[in-house]
Amino acid sequence: MATEQWFVGPLPLDPGETPPPDDLESGTQPCGDPSWSTPPSRPGDPPEPEPEDAQGHLPEAPACTPSPKPLAPSPAPAPPRLSLDTMFSPITEQLCYLLKKADDFQSYLLYSREQVHKEQLAKVMPTFLRMCEPYFLYLEAAARSVPPIFGALQELVRKRLLEISQQLTLRLEQLVLMYASFGFVDLDETDPQSISCFFCGRFSISPSHEVSIFRYFAPAAYNASRFPRCLYKKMRWNLETTPEPSSRGQDSHVDYYFLCYRDTWEDTGKSPANSCPQIQKLWSIGRWVPLGPAEDDLYSWILCPQPPGDYQQLLTIGFEEPSHMLATDLLVQILTSPAGPARPPSAAGPAAWAAQGS
Repeated sequence: MATEQWFVGPLPLDPGETPPPDDLESGTQPCGDPSWSTPPSRPGDPPEPEPEDAQGHLPEAPACTPSPKPLAPSPAPAPPRLSLDTMFSPITEQLCYLLKKADDFQSYLLYSREQVHKEQLAKVMPTFLRMCEPYFLYLEAAARSVPPIFGALQELVRKRLLEISQQLTLRLEQLVLMYASFGFVDLDETDPQSISCFFCGRFSISPSHEVSIFRYFAPAAYNASRFPRCLYKKMRWNLETTPEPSSRGQDSHVDYYFLCYRDTWEDTGKSPANSCPQIQKLWSIGRWVPLGPAEDDLYSWILCPQPPGDYQQLLTIGFEEPSHMLATDLLVQILTSPAGPARPPSAAGPAAWAAQGS
């Protein structure tokens, strides 16, 4: 059986025959080019048959010249590194969308002449705040997650996420305060229909401890039963403690921490008008210490208009209000310190808590 021959290398030369000049210049030949693989025709030479295997099949010629040594497998290409701007692109797009919605609500309030339309927008405001909750939840959880999930970039990513969270927080405060100034929103927390505070994130500091963040649109009276008086709260953190599966006889409970300030003019006996504005507010972080009603008495809770409590001061910050981000950082340092804010036993009295906070 004779077929057309395709060779990879040059044919052996007869005695006295000179190789073509191209063979001298290049030792390798391109694959798949018939001009390189067709042997020179010599008159009188019959075509040579190709060798067959034992079963009568012709062997297939290799497509390219085999390498004398096997090549080592090349390493897989490293995935391209994304820049921080690329990583944050979906997050910033969502931020722009929420900020745009806030601008629309403000424009309707300022430029709409229909009173009914403004009242409808005021009713939509709680819905808009709830729409921002998943976004806040992602920002705080991703920035403060334990253990870190961003490796070496953790600090850069953490700072950027928290700055975005703070930017949206301040914008929502400005928007709601503007609606409240027109009388369309009630900020009194004693009113069940009010929106005195809003949820702005949750994160875990351990497998059994989660912190939820709430921020008040306007300072609200703390109403401590004892010292200090004239105490106003600006932020609240709920520390939710879940017992481990191995623990028996323990129930989940929630501790409440606050960012508060008190008017220092009360200590000097001067009126606020005669006091220096720079030293009127002394900021601190403290814990709500419940004084009653009894936990096992349901009727006392129903009949109690407001549960009495005290303020266990844990940290004095100073006369300048900390930012939303810094205040939460300070609380995390308090909660994760080696000593930690030990939960007072139920047998301890208010005098012990007052002494600890003084």
